[in-house]
Amino acid sequence: MTRLLAGCVLLTSIAAQGAEGIPEYHDPLADLTIDTEGSNYQFERSSLEALKVHDPIEGFNRRVYRFNGQFDDYVYLPVVNAYETVTPRFVRRGVSNVFANLADVPNLANSLAQGKFQKGGRTTARLLFNSTLGVLGLFDVAKAMGLPQESEDFGQTLGFYGVPTGPYLVLPLLGPSTLRDATGKAVDWSIEDAAAFLDNRHYMNDNPWAYGLYAINLRYINGFRYGSLDSPFEYDQIRYLYIKLRELQIQQ
Repeated sequence: MTRLLAGCVLLTSIAAQGAEGIPEYHDPLADLTIDTEGSNYQFERSSLEALKVHDPIEGFNRRVYRFNGQFDDYVYLPVVNAYETVTPRFVRRGVSNVFANLADVPNLANSLAQGKFQKGGRTTARLLFNSTLGVLGLFDVAKAMGLPQESEDFGQTLGFYGVPTGPYLVLPLLGPSTLRDATGKAVDWSIEDAAAFLDNRHYMNDNPWAYGLYAINLRYINGFRYGSLDSPFEYDQIRYLYIKLRELQIQQ
């Protein structure tokens, strides 16, 4: 007990003597003034330096992006919402399946063009099963058989063979793209036209409303909503993410 008391006295004495030589602690952040409203803005703005993309017509692209957002809010989404309201889910699924089956035609062509023969074989099987057992694609029976859709477009084919992306573009209504990918879209649509065995384009030409249904479905299956990132730099972020996504798709 005596030793314990002696130890406590000794420690107290040492602490008292040492305290005189230790400077008083001062929090270095105490005098820092933070603008809580502008801090996120400044942080995001500085981080944009890492998001640089070749965008020589940025002013035009931003105007198209803004137009797309307004068209989406006032025209496109209201129509899509009405479509969801008046049609049962199984009908919407069937419509999406038909157009997805049509998209497998360029998927097949581009898989073969890139030498991805196993993927091409699976896509061929999808087309055969869905176009026959699935009643021209109305039912995605191939997916139930373990054959999910594997997308390959002509933009990816061009990238596979080293064609550069070219300048970034925002297409009216269609959204983010590049010169290479916009060219690819045109080629893919031409390939779809060549799928005479599906008789799709002939039917759509005779029934113009089918083009409207195609446009509605195109937006219906796309979950992106303008303004959903809740950032003043949404344009920059979407542009960067699109380019990186395309790079990954080409590498696969």
